Amino acid sequence: MSPAGETGTSSTPPRANPQAHGSSQLKSTPNSRGAAVISDNIGLVGVNVKQVGPWIKRDVEQTKECNVDAMLQVLLQRSSCAPDAIQPELLQKCLEAVLPVCNGQVSTALVKSSDIALAFHEYVLPGVENKYYSPFIKATNIALACLEEINVDGMRAAVPAVDMICQQHDMPMYQTHQTVKSTRRPDLVLLPFKSACAPFEINNKDAKKRDGKRKAHMDKNAMASPKNLPWKDILACIEVKRKKKSGPAPPPSSYKVKDYVPTKPEYLPVDLPKVEDPAPGPSQTPATQPASVATLSSSCPTTSQPSKAGSSKRGADDTLESATPKKNRTDETEADPDVTVQMGLYAAEMFAANLGVNYLLNLIVVDDVIWIWYYDRQGIIQSSGINFLQDLPRFMVLLYALQRFKLEDWGRNEAFLPSQIEGKQCHEFEIEDENLGTVDLQLHTSHPERVTHYGLQGRATNVVPVTSDTLAKKYTHIQKDEMVAKIFWGEASRTSEPEILKKVKEIAKVHASVKDHIPELLWHHTFTNPTSAIREALGVPEPTKGSRVLYILVFRKLKPITELHGTEFFEVWRQCILCHITLWKEGVYHRDVSPGNMMWYWKDGKWIGVLNDYDLSSLADDLGPRGNERTGTVPFMALDLLTEAGQRGELKHLYRYDLESFMWVFIWICLRYRQGVLLPKGSRPLDEWATSNAVACRGKKLAFLNSLEAYYPSDINEHMGHFLVICVRVLRENGARRSSRFEERILNRGAMEQPNDEEPEDVDGFLHIFTDTPSWVKLTELSNPSQ
Repeated sequence: MSPAGETGTSSTPPRANPQAHGSSQLKSTPNSRGAAVISDNIGLVGVNVKQVGPWIKRDVEQTKECNVDAMLQVLLQRSSCAPDAIQPELLQKCLEAVLPVCNGQVSTALVKSSDIALAFHEYVLPGVENKYYSPFIKATNIALACLEEINVDGMRAAVPAVDMICQQHDMPMYQTHQTVKSTRRPDLVLLPFKSACAPFEINNKDAKKRDGKRKAHMDKNAMASPKNLPWKDILACIEVKRKKKSGPAPPPSSYKVKDYVPTKPEYLPVDLPKVEDPAPGPSQTPATQPASVATLSSSCPTTSQPSKAGSSKRGADDTLESATPKKNRTDETEADPDVTVQMGLYAAEMFAANLGVNYLLNLIVVDDVIWIWYYDRQGIIQSSGINFLQDLPRFMVLLYALQRFKLEDWGRNEAFLPSQIEGKQCHEFEIEDENLGTVDLQLHTSHPERVTHYGLQGRATNVVPVTSDTLAKKYTHIQKDEMVAKIFWGEASRTSEPEILKKVKEIAKVHASVKDHIPELLWHHTFTNPTSAIREALGVPEPTKGSRVLYILVFRKLKPITELHGTEFFEVWRQCILCHITLWKEGVYHRDVSPGNMMWYWKDGKWIGVLNDYDLSSLADDLGPRGNERTGTVPFMALDLLTEAGQRGELKHLYRYDLESFMWVFIWICLRYRQGVLLPKGSRPLDEWATSNAVACRGKKLAFLNSLEAYYPSDINEHMGHFLVICVRVLRENGARRSSRFEERILNRGAMEQPNDEEPEDVDGFLHIFTDTPSWVKLTELSNPSQ
């Protein structure tokens, strides 16, 4: 859940967990290697995210592939009158129906389809990249106007509420993600016509009728660069690259329906990094690559050949930077990213701009080939390419389908309706509950306490303050504004968080150390929209692996532990440890201890600690590792789990690993906060722990354990300081003991033998290493003077 910047080779994220280390060796769920590692809760640890491209690249490298005809069939079905019915004949019917448009035989009140050929003849002329925006936009918008007239049995009409149009952009677009601001610059965008007109309303105010207004916009403003377009309005981004200096071959004089002809390349490859990963593991193919790719020789894998389609206009624009103005800001730009990574960054913006987005579409154009890229929280799928000059009917069918998309077909979640409350953006959610009747939620998405997500795949957790008349009536002990909604994409194969909390609640009935120290779940709902559905329709290998479903959970609002200091901080932290060990003994394994998952509230004159966030937890009766990947919080993970073997899931998750995480949390807060306030950047230590990959972070933490004197705060409370030293000493000595045992195994037996992590742990013994210390005892007494 911690953010990360890119500050050198130590921050280069490792590649996907390799298939060579098979599932038979897995003892825990492998850790994610992509943007999910750094994107949940940007700003949680106080580190500004400046460059996320390398992490997005790891997600892009795991892209699945499908034939474009399969993708077109799925898109057509979604835009049909019966989207849930299987209609295998749709693609062929639509290819035949669009031929008159392709062959210049359709005229409307606005345009003639013969002008498409004129625009494409302009497109193939030699020149620089941005000279091709206008002819591509002209051809696309003329086609859309003509396609409105095409009727195919079983297909919807074009959707007036969306009224899609292609618009040049090529201007900076800004978006704030909690405490950081992003700047991106897509070449072209697809968006509703009303949104495209908004920046040019002064120019178009006299064109009152829709057709006249659209024609005026198509002739001029569609090829201009609008300012201040909001990401929430973008339906799809289009990135246009020119690779052939001489230009592509011109379009033919006429078209007919023909079988798909693979483009060269058929799938757009991903440009791999030029620098090696730090501490790399064995060479391997990413685990989620298609088998057909994995069998290719290492000299020419589909995902390792440079696309050489990067844009020279990027750099400074593709960054996330502090929203707070800085004087004398140093250069914080990242290397010119590959076009596939650029589109991944745009997709991350589009996901962040709207609540509960189901999926996204983007388009990449290189010369005369266009690829469809589909993004959801399970991963990325790209279609094979369409040569839109030589195979214009397929490009027309793509536009025909998209033109008939409602907003929900674009991936917008129709359950969350945008609204305004006192001039601030909110979302309304209303659903029927079998026990409560109509449940109403007002999600205050503009609230400063909202926790957002920036990235492509994974849980994508958003935490939003919420009010609800229905829930306020049921829970009269909770103020109406003391509720939060947690919205996230959980892995379908995992035991759900509501199920785990149900088990936790039962444990709390008989254990005082758990009672009052767990989150109060007020209501929850699971959406029935698994991400695996499209993969099954497209014939993607292993479609259910990593499948995710959307959850919304409403909790009583809690306060973060980082607001506390001194003995009150220790007391809340201690209560969380005692709750955790009881749950562990009772078969609930939390497995993601971090500051963001340790909360508190005030009750009867006391600070009550709460161990929060169970969506990565597991149960003792789970048969083997659950889920495809997990996202631990790297700065707080145990040293053993930060090794390559630990990241691959080859180490069983033990109690002592979670206990070690509690100690790292204690160290982190003691060194980085004063009086409950995060120290300013430059005067707080350990930032680099959150800007490094797992293996590099391990090295930095080991170095820290041997140099506490360089970090020890001179103004720390005496007893807190003593316990800080104890934590560091125990962690250092524990690491030294494990290293010594490793050396003894080699020296005494002449070969490495893995320690047996299946033997029962002395859970209480591990905790007593800390609880028996004088500083623990003294701090406990100071925190509870009446006891």
